[in-house]
Amino acid sequence: MSIVCRKSYSLFTFHFSLLTNTLLLSDIFQTAAKAILVNKNRSLLTMLGIIIGVASVVLMVSVGRTFQSYILSQIESIGTNMVEVIPSGLDKFGGNLTGLSYDDYVAVKGLSTVERVSPVILVGKPITYGKEEISPMIMGAYREFAGNYGLTVDQGRELSQSDEQGASAVAVIGAQTAEDLFGNAEPLGKRMTIGDATFTVVGVLVKKGSLLLQDFDKIVLIPFSTARSVTGQRHLTYMTMRAVGDPDLAQQDITELLRQRHNIKNPENDPDKDDFIARSAEQVTETINAVTLGLTVFLSLVAAISLLVGGIGIMNIMLVSVTERTREIGLRKALGARRRDILLQFLLEAVSLTVSGGIIGLVIGIFLGWFLTQLAAKALGEIHFILSISSVILALIMAIGTGLVFGIFPARKAALLSPMEALRYE
Repeated sequence: MSIVCRKSYSLFTFHFSLLTNTLLLSDIFQTAAKAILVNKNRSLLTMLGIIIGVASVVLMVSVGRTFQSYILSQIESIGTNMVEVIPSGLDKFGGNLTGLSYDDYVAVKGLSTVERVSPVILVGKPITYGKEEISPMIMGAYREFAGNYGLTVDQGRELSQSDEQGASAVAVIGAQTAEDLFGNAEPLGKRMTIGDATFTVVGVLVKKGSLLLQDFDKIVLIPFSTARSVTGQRHLTYMTMRAVGDPDLAQQDITELLRQRHNIKNPENDPDKDDFIARSAEQVTETINAVTLGLTVFLSLVAAISLLVGGIGIMNIMLVSVTERTREIGLRKALGARRRDILLQFLLEAVSLTVSGGIIGLVIGIFLGWFLTQLAAKALGEIHFILSISSVILALIMAIGTGLVFGIFPARKAALLSPMEALRYE
């Protein structure tokens, strides 16, 4: 009988202790919440650093992921075996813009590791039709150019071999160029002026959007021979082609061939010694991804500094709060509150501030990321906002960690106050 009584008493004691601790914890939460809500303006200003930091982390990482996905989708649409060769002058200020000749094109075309090679000349002249004048990107190229970038004709026809042989004054235009120049009118057969020459529109391209940051809806394609005649330009702006098999092997063959033709001795493969740059779509992707990652990391570090500043602000305000509530702390201790109860109360207040600021910053960061994506979509074409779940989790962990790290000192100071000294404090 006594054993049963002892077990019943022990069980009752356990449940009573659990109930007491639950009520005490609930009271601590309520006290912490009231302390934050009493000074709303001060609490909001205290959270500002956390809000900015969390919003920046979510915004930068998500926008970086969105841009990275956009570039990868572009590469997938044209394939990673596309290779471009440009003169170094297009890549760096003060470089030589006459680094590629038509003979270079003929030599590169003869390589077994490339196919569908097209020389390109940019025509820097405005286009006029009636009172309308626009300045799209006008490219003189062979018909292989469109195939290399996956461009297809929506209306009319593409450029033909006879157009090239006869240096015909015909043009295939992008969908946005057609809209900007002719509005809702039928573009086929219309005659427009490029510089001093008149061209007839024979085709309109299917909407493609931007590829590798180049808007193909705002281009005009004319025969390569016609572009040379209009501009008098002998050198090439660049060359585009498809690699047969491994693009890295094709790039290596092109580099060796052009170095030999241009009498460039460069055994150490120093790109600054070459007067041209051979790059594959895959390399462009890697470069852009590396830049995007670098910017994301850098801006995230800046955001982390904001969290650090916000954490210092929270510690400062919590120290002020401890001083303001010294008598309250003494009274709570006199009524039986333990050190750990006081410690937990002030720690919860600090964490509540950072978590609240983190949630607000999270919402702001997601909204700004979505909004910037919509703006970018108008300029770059179809692009979808990608929310980085890892950045959300990271930001919230950083917010909670900031509250714990910068809240522990004020909380410990409050917990160590002597009840008698606290009650006598004025």
